[in-house]
Amino acid sequence: MADQPARWPVAGGRWALLALLTAAATVGFAALAVPSAALFAGLVVATVVALAGLGPTAVPRWATGSAQAVIGVVIGLLARPETLAAVAAEWLPILLISVGTLLVSMAAGLVMGVQRGVSPLTGMLAQTAGGASGLVAISAELGGDERIVSVVQYVRVGLVTATMPVVAVVGYGATHVDAGSGPAAGPTAPWWVGILVVLGCGVVGTPIARALHVPAGALLGPMVLAAALSMSGLVVGASVPNLLVDLAYAAIGWQAGLKFTRRALVTVARVLPLATALILAVIAICAGLGLVLSWATGMTSLEGYLATTPGGVYAVLATAISSGADVTSVVAVQVLRVLLMLLVAPLLARFVGRRTAQ
Repeated sequence: MADQPARWPVAGGRWALLALLTAAATVGFAALAVPSAALFAGLVVATVVALAGLGPTAVPRWATGSAQAVIGVVIGLLARPETLAAVAAEWLPILLISVGTLLVSMAAGLVMGVQRGVSPLTGMLAQTAGGASGLVAISAELGGDERIVSVVQYVRVGLVTATMPVVAVVGYGATHVDAGSGPAAGPTAPWWVGILVVLGCGVVGTPIARALHVPAGALLGPMVLAAALSMSGLVVGASVPNLLVDLAYAAIGWQAGLKFTRRALVTVARVLPLATALILAVIAICAGLGLVLSWATGMTSLEGYLATTPGGVYAVLATAISSGADVTSVVAVQVLRVLLMLLVAPLLARFVGRRTAQ
């Protein structure tokens, strides 16, 4: 009992070190325009302190569950009435192309799963193109290796984001237009509305999802509820405050990073060459699906490419606006894909996990 009080300062110091280093890294990565900078910073910093023996043992379950709920609401609020209107007229080809993207990326994941140290389930979660932060958040819960999933998902987002502007210009002849010709910004709700949406969706959506035995209920329950509220127009202009989003991203990054060991780092380094080749193959195949989508719906080839790019929805938005593309249609297809991926991936992951365990 005499040793008990001394443990608190040590544990508190480890958390303080992790938080301070993550905050500093987040600022640096944000300056470099790294997507989801807080998540990447949390992952990198937690990995370093874990390997150095200076990190906390693990992120508490209540913190990871809360982070999943926040991310679920962020993704759910991307679904808006104009999104539904944009896909309604051509819903069948858009749905088929979205399913095609899902199948292609998951097939790449199964190929990745043939490597030693990588299960088919982990490979599938790592390669699934859509909602990178959401998939990282739920990978451990579904039985995957979240360390491999987080790194490969970030490689995918990085490659997509880096290649998109080049491919748009070189491959599709995109030219820069005046930003003023882009869509006008919609109404925005006060910050506290976003807080209330997160609390409401988390408190209501998570228990319902778990009662229904939905995989990854802490993320999917709030996500579906937030999407329903957004599509109904009840929370017009609502968004989750950036600080809360960054805290959630950091917690998810910590969750994966604190579990890194030297052996795990070697495994991740060994799988990266094949993982990167598969990501590039998926990007190329999705570009082909974009041509099919443009032929089936009347989109331009550039819009078809941006709509089917496997990831980086915010980079897609920026590229679409700067090139004068139909932003609403492009983002609508992207949002549909992300929602579809996050709804279907847990079910398929559970199926694959059971099959491979037999």
